[in-house]
Amino acid sequence: MGRPQPESIVTRVPGTKASPWTTAFSPTCNFSEFDTVKEEQEVAEMGPPEGSAPMTSTVITIPRETPHRDHVLWSLFSTLFLNWCCLGFVAFAYSVRARDRKMVGDIIGAQSYASTAKCLNIWALVLGLLLTITLIAVFATVSAVNFRLYFRI
Repeated sequence: MGRPQPESIVTRVPGTKASPWTTAFSPTCNFSEFDTVKEEQEVAEMGPPEGSAPMTSTVITIPRETPHRDHVLWSLFSTLFLNWCCLGFVAFAYSVRARDRKMVGDIIGAQSYASTAKCLNIWALVLGLLLTITLIAVFATVSAVNFRLYFRI
């Protein structure tokens, strides 16, 4: 008198175990699988057999590499584009030295060279921008004066 049970949605390959979560929601749930999962958990909690060798663990400590900036790319940019008074080239040399010190493991020396390179890069940037703007202003003024003189405006 009961309704016929619909077929299970979960398809299983014979000889494999399905997860209890997938079978719990299927119409034809087999609760015996829950008992096997519970037994597996109990075995896992008991630990290794008594006659086995003691388990040892090895801890490998990897030193965390602190990211110290050496400003090589900024120095290269300063060397190629804003190299007024050769400050970009000197900054590049200090940046390479900072990178070398960092590879050797001398963190204090690397920080010292990197801070010098940063300072030189800032000065190269400021002087480069000021001198470029000044040259553009002088060129524009001279061009305007020459234009007026040429056309007698």
